[in-house]
Amino acid sequence: MIRYLLLFILLFTSPLLVAAPLTWTIATDKTAIGLSWQAFGHSFSQAHLQGVTGTVILNPQDDRDDHIEVKIPLATLVASNALLTHQLKSDMFFAADRYPWIFFSSSRVVALGAGKFRIFGMLTVKDVRRPVVMEATLDAGEIDAAPELALHATTGISRSAFNVDRLVGIVDDHVDIALTIVARRASMP
Repeated sequence: MIRYLLLFILLFTSPLLVAAPLTWTIATDKTAIGLSWQAFGHSFSQAHLQGVTGTVILNPQDDRDDHIEVKIPLATLVASNALLTHQLKSDMFFAADRYPWIFFSSSRVVALGAGKFRIFGMLTVKDVRRPVVMEATLDAGEIDAAPELALHATTGISRSAFNVDRLVGIVDDHVDIALTIVARRASMP
């Protein structure tokens, strides 16, 4: 009886049987973030950010270990024209000279099945941290063997919640965010 108990304990506590989280590094050259909003009540405007860095940690066996960290340089922001790009980087909106980075850190990544996820986390813009929820899909096949993955996520925020509140009467407060993050496996076994 003791022999069976010891065998049971050995089998179910073996570190080889417990899946470890897998780490990917964001591929800066393949990752981009798009912002879109309405201005003047009907006109559609957009901007893009690149130079994104960070990590994606996923455990195929337990999504409680999943974590995403993203750092976005505002210096890479480009809008549909030079004047809008300048205005967005200026004190009118992002104040990129004083707040050069946007950060996102997940607090929970929930696997919904069929490659779909809900990502809960904190977004920091102009040193203001607010919770956000993103709907995401993952293109990777079997995560255990994937050397690269692509994560597509969307969310919407109120820009005034992050003190990006100038010209609210002209520029809509709601901003849609679309992310395409490509990440490469940090190390393959």
